[in-house]
Amino acid sequence: MSESSKPRIWVPGDWNAFFGFGTNILVNLLTLTGLLRFVLKMPDELVFGRILPATGLMLCLSTLYYAWLAYRLAQQTGRTDVCALPSGTSVPHMFVVTFIIMLPITLKTGDPVKGWEAGLTWVFLQSFVLMIGGFIAPVIRKITPRAALLGTLAGVSITFISMRPALEMFLTPLIGLPCFAIILLSWFGGVKYRGIPAGLVAIATGTVIAWGSTALGGHHGGMSLQGLTDSVTNFGFHVPLPAFQHVFAGFEFLGILLVTAIPFGIYDLVEAIDNVESAAVAGDSFPTTRVLTADGVVSLIGCLMGNPFINAVYIGHPGWKAMGGRIGYSAATGIAVILLCWFGTISVMLALIPAVAILPILLYIAMLIGSQAFQETPRSHAPAIVLSLVPHLAHWAVTLITGALAAAGTITAALPPDQLEALVGRMKNEGVLFHGLQVLGGGSILGGLILGAIAAFIIDRNFSKAAGFALAGAILTFFGFMHGERIGFAQTPMVALSYLVVSGLLLGCAKFAAVTARPAEEPAEPHAAGALA
Repeated sequence: MSESSKPRIWVPGDWNAFFGFGTNILVNLLTLTGLLRFVLKMPDELVFGRILPATGLMLCLSTLYYAWLAYRLAQQTGRTDVCALPSGTSVPHMFVVTFIIMLPITLKTGDPVKGWEAGLTWVFLQSFVLMIGGFIAPVIRKITPRAALLGTLAGVSITFISMRPALEMFLTPLIGLPCFAIILLSWFGGVKYRGIPAGLVAIATGTVIAWGSTALGGHHGGMSLQGLTDSVTNFGFHVPLPAFQHVFAGFEFLGILLVTAIPFGIYDLVEAIDNVESAAVAGDSFPTTRVLTADGVVSLIGCLMGNPFINAVYIGHPGWKAMGGRIGYSAATGIAVILLCWFGTISVMLALIPAVAILPILLYIAMLIGSQAFQETPRSHAPAIVLSLVPHLAHWAVTLITGALAAAGTITAALPPDQLEALVGRMKNEGVLFHGLQVLGGGSILGGLILGAIAAFIIDRNFSKAAGFALAGAILTFFGFMHGERIGFAQTPMVALSYLVVSGLLLGCAKFAAVTARPAEEPAEPHAAGALA
């Protein structure tokens, strides 16, 4: 390949993607910093001196690697529209490791450092699940209907990606709604802001409104000069230091960690497969094994340096590609993040920029991914996609309920079995079927994939393949990987048996049932997401 035909590292559209993706990463950094400081009560010297520098290193390694992978794909194909996969700290796991692992252990021991060590060991275990799983991921991707892969991904986007930003926007509508309108007008409506990226315009607008409100005696955005002044005290240059002894100290909690680390490692495995499939639909086919192995390796490096949060390929590749992102936006984000984390700037960002000015970008990404599931699959598979959403809605409801109970001083993971059973009974009397939500939402990304695949194959009259996925559902459920709270034998045996019965029924239909022919597929109408491919 000649020098002139080498892929361009930076194109004008990378500015839009850089500010969009960069603010996405920034929101997650601000969120995890808040969890560490205000939920786990970790001292600032641990948060800003050890954890955030290690997190920054992990994020930088990840984003640089995916920029390189995109560069290689552009070289091999000769295309100029290749977009790097977005990656960063896994948002669902951020809350899981905080509330399910670190918080109960911190409360039990009275030592936030013990909670940190347990989180490091949890990531250590998950990293190996990802690296090993990378070699079977291409097979899973090949045999699973696209409706199931994208449908369960849409479930994540509708619940864990879009709902919190939407709620925050309407809690502070004077900032949230104008910022959201600015983004929609540019990224869906084609409005240009004289060459300035829409994400930057939205953030600047929200910041001006927030500080203007503060100057006039209002409270929109929660900004204060005192908070900004105090944030400067966390300035300083901190590089990540090896935390090997802390990682291995966390093995004293191994029994507690295994019951969640392996299932959530599999969750990451399937989510990464979904996101690679989403990128392929948008025109960029990346090697699944390399993607998953990279996630495992950079997560392992991060935890060995003190970061208790797992790395993951993000939902949103089609969105960043649609706004013009190619290769440079990913690398530039990694470099910016490592500078923010190593110099303690995150503390100032928390005090300077209202989070609600950034959150509309996440809602935009969720809108795009949720719609992609319907637009890039056969119309007849739409019911299968809807079914894929259901476990995620249940999982999201469980998260809300456990969060509300935690705010009231009740940590469900720390309750003795008899007290938990009594609490669940009282909720049932009030019409809240908490245990049902736990069963349906347990391992939601696997549950959504299995249910969606069964439905898609039934719609296609391919009952034998549907039976195979029902059998897989029975096995996964029996061992606690889905529809259960923890890994182990016969966690929800009746659900596992039910899947087995369904598998037998489907096999019977495959052999003996007389079925009507499947209706011909109507031609799909043109749509925005289809233009991404």
